[in-house]
Amino acid sequence: MTSLQREASKWLSTMQIGITNQMAYKINFLLMIIGPALVFFLIKYNLWVSIYSLEGITEIKGYTLEAMIGYQAWVLLVELLAKTSNGRNLAEDIRLGRVTTYLIYPFDFWKFHSASFLGTQVVQCVIFSLTFVIVLFAGLIEPAGVFQFLAGVGFALLVGILWYSVQFFVGMMAFWLEETWMLRVIFQITAAFLSGAIIPLELYPSWLVQVLDFTPFPYMTFYPIKVFQGEYSGSLLEGYLILFFWIFVIMMFARFALRRGMRLYTAAGM
Repeated sequence: MTSLQREASKWLSTMQIGITNQMAYKINFLLMIIGPALVFFLIKYNLWVSIYSLEGITEIKGYTLEAMIGYQAWVLLVELLAKTSNGRNLAEDIRLGRVTTYLIYPFDFWKFHSASFLGTQVVQCVIFSLTFVIVLFAGLIEPAGVFQFLAGVGFALLVGILWYSVQFFVGMMAFWLEETWMLRVIFQITAAFLSGAIIPLELYPSWLVQVLDFTPFPYMTFYPIKVFQGEYSGSLLEGYLILFFWIFVIMMFARFALRRGMRLYTAAGM
C-alpha cells in the first residue's frame, strides 16, 4: 500500500467513525431529521404568517407572504448543509488534555477533526435530501432548475467548510481561554443577522448590503438561497472564488493558532 493509499484509508476510516457517531442513537438521528422542520413550521412559518396578517400587509419590499415563506424554507435547507460543525469538541479536547492522544496517533489533530466533519456532512446531505422532499411536496419552494439546484448545493457545501473553518479557529482559542462557547454564540448570532438567515438582505439598507459584500456573511445564507432560486445576479465562478478565499484565510489563521497553541500546551487537564 502506497503512502497516498494509507492516507486516504485514514481519512475514509475517520469519516466512517463520524458517520457512525451521528447515527449511533436512533432517536437522536430521528430528531436531527424532524427537529429543524418542526422548528421551521412551529416558529418561522407562524411568525411570518402573523406578521403579514397585521393590518392587511400583503408585501414587504417585494416579498409576498408566499415568497417570504419560500425564502425561509430555503434558509432551513441551506443551514442543514452549512451549519453542521460545532467547535465544542475541539475546545474540550484542548481543555481536558485529550490533545495528547493525537500526538501519538498516526492521524493528527487537524486531519482527524476535518475527516470527522466530512463524515458529518455525509449524514447532513441525507437529512437535507429528506427535508428537501418534504418542503417541496408541501409546496413551500419552487426549484429554479436542475443546474441552479446543483449549483446551490455546491455553494451550500462550501459554506459548510467555511463554517467549519470558523468553528475550528474559535475552538483553537481554548489554548488561551477556559471556555469558548461565548465566542461561538457571538459569531452565530452575528452571522444570523448579517447573512440573511433571519430576514432577506433586501430588507436591509442598501449601504449596509454594500458593506457586507466585503465580508463572508452574505455568502453564508443569502447568496446560496439566491443561487437555489435562480436569482443570483453575480458570477457563480466569482461567488465560489470568494468562498474559497475566505475559507483559505480563516483556515490559515486556525492552523497558525493551532501551531502556536501546541507550543503552549501542557496537558493540564490530564
